[in-house]
Amino acid sequence: MAASTQFSAIAESLRRVRAKLIHPDEGDPARSVLITSAGQGEGKSFVSANLGVIMAQSVGRHALLVDTDLRRPTLSNLFGADNSKGLVDYLRDGRALSELLVPSGMPRLSLLPAGEPPVNPAELITSEKMATMVAELQSRYEDRLILFDSPPVSVASETQVLAQHVDKVVVVVRWGGEGREGINKMIEQLGREKVLGVVFNAFKPTLLDSKSREGDGYYNYYAQSY
Repeated sequence: MAASTQFSAIAESLRRVRAKLIHPDEGDPARSVLITSAGQGEGKSFVSANLGVIMAQSVGRHALLVDTDLRRPTLSNLFGADNSKGLVDYLRDGRALSELLVPSGMPRLSLLPAGEPPVNPAELITSEKMATMVAELQSRYEDRLILFDSPPVSVASETQVLAQHVDKVVVVVRWGGEGREGINKMIEQLGREKVLGVVFNAFKPTLLDSKSREGDGYYNYYAQSY
């Protein structure tokens, strides 16, 4: 598959996620979204970063990406940003958020890096201060979507706690990885009513899919409502 076709397929899938966030079938638009996965290496940070970009490209909207994967922070690398300070410094040391936000390199998209990995990531993420921060960010800017790139559910218990503080959850699953039973179990753990949908990474299309998409191969993203 050509690179331009790859990118178009990924972007179109994430635009569908954006549409469901901005124009839900019922209720108010989401103000905060958690992006997680079953295990490591499934592409959740890539989805988080690109969803942030797609949201920031919406007319009149802003996005803030928050890296809550304190064990293995990734977002700063994706944007070429400094990760020497960030969320850890706010939760542990009381630094002001305004001092920790960094530009992403594109208009209307800001980044709160994780900061240097702490010795107690679970305690920091499940703290009352973290819950207060989520609520504050949601209420401060009506035109801003807050995206939290969180650790995989299977390796970090704090992800389930953080999921309770956000409006919606997007689950990233690598195609051919976690089976349906495992995905269902993870969704139940996170809260079925919270899960907006599942994004399948490295989706391998069938022959019919390939013809309809004018290409074939891996590295597509396929978004499915749940």
